[in-house]
Amino acid sequence: MPRTSTVECPGCPPIRALTFDVLGLVKVVESRGKQGIPKVIERWGEPDSSRCVLAASINDRKDDPLLAVARKNGLIEVLNPLNGDALVTITKGGDGGLHVPEDDPIAGLHLLKKGRLESSSRLFTLLTCTKKGNASLKSIGITNSLSGSLCTSPKTWSISAVGEIFCSAVDGSENHALFGGKGVEINVWDLDKSSKIWTARSPPKNSLDIFTPTWFTAATFLDKEDHRKIVAGTNNHQVRLYDISAQRRPIISFNFRESPIKAVTEDLDGYTIYLGTGSGDLASIDMRTGKLLGCFVGKCSGSIRSIARHPELPVIASCGLDGYLRFWDVKTRQLLSAVFLKQQLTNVVIDSNFIGEEVSGIVVDPLSNVEQETNQTQVNEDGPPPVKRKKASKESEERKKPKHNKKSKVKDKDHSTSSPLLKPKRKSKKSAKDKDDDGS
Repeated sequence: MPRTSTVECPGCPPIRALTFDVLGLVKVVESRGKQGIPKVIERWGEPDSSRCVLAASINDRKDDPLLAVARKNGLIEVLNPLNGDALVTITKGGDGGLHVPEDDPIAGLHLLKKGRLESSSRLFTLLTCTKKGNASLKSIGITNSLSGSLCTSPKTWSISAVGEIFCSAVDGSENHALFGGKGVEINVWDLDKSSKIWTARSPPKNSLDIFTPTWFTAATFLDKEDHRKIVAGTNNHQVRLYDISAQRRPIISFNFRESPIKAVTEDLDGYTIYLGTGSGDLASIDMRTGKLLGCFVGKCSGSIRSIARHPELPVIASCGLDGYLRFWDVKTRQLLSAVFLKQQLTNVVIDSNFIGEEVSGIVVDPLSNVEQETNQTQVNEDGPPPVKRKKASKESEERKKPKHNKKSKVKDKDHSTSSPLLKPKRKSKKSAKDKDDDGS
């Protein structure tokens, strides 16, 4: 059995997260109030293993937010993250309904924020990458009419002819993307030109003349505003830092625990990362020196598959195969709250525009109730005394009764000690002893 430790959960700040699992369900978890308890508010979809969610991406803009979901059967759905309505359904081959082989699932999905809002249609850009290295960049418009969506001719290219893609990421400017996987070194692409601008080089052999095979499982940009620094985790529990402006081999490389790195997410400060392993370890590391800042308190009982950082609050959300969605405090690394969602979770995203101040509108009802109670008490003042006074009188009587009992008991003791029957016995005992002395 995995090692677990129970800790106290103080509660979460107002936050809204969407989780995705192996049965294709999308569950909305919300926490309201200053120290609220996260609860499942909605569940979208029906359980179906063929609709397992492989990747997810959210564009949480204030006007018309979008949520993209890539499923195991090859479909890509664009949903409304507020109510779960399906806006567009496309395939990896396009809108023409082309047959998609099941042995080439989607490995990376990114919903870019470059789309512009127009009166007739809403444009957004999707970047997808399959496991065999087939990348595609397409612009799709959602029309208000019943005709559906409009898709422009996509840009397609091959990332690698050999190997399998396991991880991908897009920088903050959305001009560069990175890819990596099993047998595929980390490489950076220019999305505007669809050309490769940098490729990593594998590290040299170790002291035992053993070469570690290339297998990247998670990667991200260290700073969203700077595409030159990349952090990647491998299946051999290594964490590497690359600087494409300096060299092709990693600047910093170190081992973390003994299980593969499954999830890596950057912090807002530009030098801290959060990583999760296949054994449930969650930690924060300062990549300037490679120093371990600390592990998060409360070990997870399953592999961590996704980590999301809130853009404003000092909170991260993690999920994994144990079926729990956990919220952590970034500063203290303490567990804020955990929600059990039954299925094995694959991804989690956070809605940054969620405001939990709706509770303030609900607080108005208790105030009205308080006013009604005060009015009732004012009306009852003219009538008989309230029940509380009776209870107080009863309590005072009960308090008085044991006092009399104590006095009576004390008097009985006094009478018993002052009874003349005990004195002759003592005299008789003494006289018996005197007689014995006299006899002796």
